[in-house]
Amino acid sequence: MVAIAPKSAVKDAILDATDRLLARYGYRKMTVEDIAIETGIGKGTIYLHFNSKEEVVLSHIDRIVERLQERLKEIANSDATVEERLRMMLLTRVLFRFDSIQHYTQSLNDLLAVLRPGLLSRRAQYFEAEAQIFAHVLTAGREAGEFSFDDAHATAHAFLQATNGLLPYSLSTTELGEREEVEQRTADVANLMLRGVLSRK
Repeated sequence: MVAIAPKSAVKDAILDATDRLLARYGYRKMTVEDIAIETGIGKGTIYLHFNSKEEVVLSHIDRIVERLQERLKEIANSDATVEERLRMMLLTRVLFRFDSIQHYTQSLNDLLAVLRPGLLSRRAQYFEAEAQIFAHVLTAGREAGEFSFDDAHATAHAFLQATNGLLPYSLSTTELGEREEVEQRTADVANLMLRGVLSRK
């Protein structure tokens, strides 16, 4: 009897193949047939999981963000000080995305030109989920007397807005720069934001 891979495993294999193909061909040149061949499955199997090439790639981005959110939760629940947790979370939300797409930055402009409408409709959901994680840590800091602010949710969104301009999907490939530059710029913004909420006892 032939073993049948679980549906989630097939979907992950498709998204893994998509990641490799984006680096190899870019979005426009990559086809659903390429994804099927790279995955080692029939083209029809792709359509059992996704309606189009665009949906495959958007789901690939969704998976990056889901993994990022898990990492943010790990940091949020760590034993580090609340200030250090927030600093690490801000760095992570930028650098995790940067690292996830760095191998296909040359095709990023092309990808964004085609997928921007689909991405924009998802961004609000991505950022709201991240804001809730940040608000949890901000609230813990205020309860400990370390932070002072009025509204945790609004403050969380301000933290995100301050670093959104550094995200790969907000920049062209020439604006992205080297990882060290992105990390330093993010650290500078994080330090500035944290100074704004530290309690003045």
